[in-house]
Amino acid sequence: MSEVASSEGTAAVAPVAPIQAFTVTLIIRRFDPEVDAEPHWQDFDVELYATDRVLDALHKIKWEQDGSLSFRRSCAHGICGSDAMRINGRNRLACKTLIKDLDISQPIYVEAIKGLPLEKDLIVDMEPFFESYRAIQPFLIASDKPEKERIQSVAQRAVFDDTTKCILCAACTSSCPVFWTDGQYFGPAAIVNAHRFIFDSRDEGSQVRLDILNDKEGVWRCRTTFNCSEACPRGIEVTKAISEVKQAILRGGPDLPASDLTSEAVLAG
Repeated sequence: MSEVASSEGTAAVAPVAPIQAFTVTLIIRRFDPEVDAEPHWQDFDVELYATDRVLDALHKIKWEQDGSLSFRRSCAHGICGSDAMRINGRNRLACKTLIKDLDISQPIYVEAIKGLPLEKDLIVDMEPFFESYRAIQPFLIASDKPEKERIQSVAQRAVFDDTTKCILCAACTSSCPVFWTDGQYFGPAAIVNAHRFIFDSRDEGSQVRLDILNDKEGVWRCRTTFNCSEACPRGIEVTKAISEVKQAILRGGPDLPASDLTSEAVLAG
């Protein structure tokens, strides 16, 4: 309800139009390893609002129509990366894909991401993905033991700021046609996370990671199709990061900006 001025000068209450709901058809690629020899498509009609997300639609199906529908989700706010899936042929997070942004005059197709072993319905085995992630040593390697924080300038941080945004959803890696056909390829996400430490001025393990990625299944398998950059829900320039790792290998190390800070200056501030 809202207030409007009447001819007598007093506030009158005007009715507010109810939020309109509509029926959307979702066609989901189902697979139950205990029953099915091959995946199959199943359609569901769901009543939704424009502000609902694909994740909301999946919840309604699971809670109201078919409790056997299986998918991953956790935070439901685009941070945990659990609910990456293919929606109308594109890798997206179900929790960030609004119904109003899709063409609801047509069915919405939902299936598991590609390139990883299918376990059930929209769930894939993420172990091959995390195996590649662990292989690039995604942690700070430093021999010094400072009494306070390791000093880093704004310019030094900016070099790798973009690749700190990765949430390990696998949307980029599972959108890569090289990854689909070559299960040994490290994949975009692993290279992005290697970039995050290779270009960190506080890290001493850059050469180790560059050696790991300077392999036939490393950065040189990238064909620069930009699928990964388009798929990333965090807007990371994935292809650019891969290119920068390639350049670092060719140079024999990352090209890092010099620090414009001193420990004394920072501590004094």
